[in-house]
Amino acid sequence: MSIIKQIEERSEKKMIETITYLEDSLSRIRAGKANVHILDGVKVDYYGSLVPLSNVATISTPDAKTIAILPWEKAMIKQIEKAIQDSEVGITPENNGEVIRLGIPPLTEDRRKQLVKQTRSEAENAKIGVRNARRDANDAIKKAVKEGTPEDDGKETEGAIQKLHDKYMKKIEDALATKEKEIMTV
Repeated sequence: MSIIKQIEERSEKKMIETITYLEDSLSRIRAGKANVHILDGVKVDYYGSLVPLSNVATISTPDAKTIAILPWEKAMIKQIEKAIQDSEVGITPENNGEVIRLGIPPLTEDRRKQLVKQTRSEAENAKIGVRNARRDANDAIKKAVKEGTPEDDGKETEGAIQKLHDKYMKKIEDALATKEKEIMTV
């Protein structure tokens, strides 16, 4: 495989990783509806080691405004409750001795605007990541041309990299628009 093709594939791989990271980040932003992904960052002290909440309990959404957490061991209820309170989720857990419930409060207009700003910031970081992948690829192409790769191949690959850049920038814009709509829908 030629060096030019390797550069193109490496660039696309970086862009795909950036989009995947953005989608993961956006899934953790609370949008007024119950979403189990807002608990993805919560770590629970499980016999001396910190593990993700999903490793010690079943997490479900019985309705649009509630998240239910059913610990696999009843002894873990206090640790799970403490982990949620210490996290950045911002919701106080209710515990009935068997199940922990998180009631998702409706978002205020100010909170919606803050979440939209956070979403836009995540999208801008993803755009920077895609631009950096394009820049790195173009630098590598120029270096390869200096080392003897035909200039036509270099120009052709730069065009292909630009098309990849445009494709992934559109994906970022689409993800941003979808998340903003989700946040602003009352």
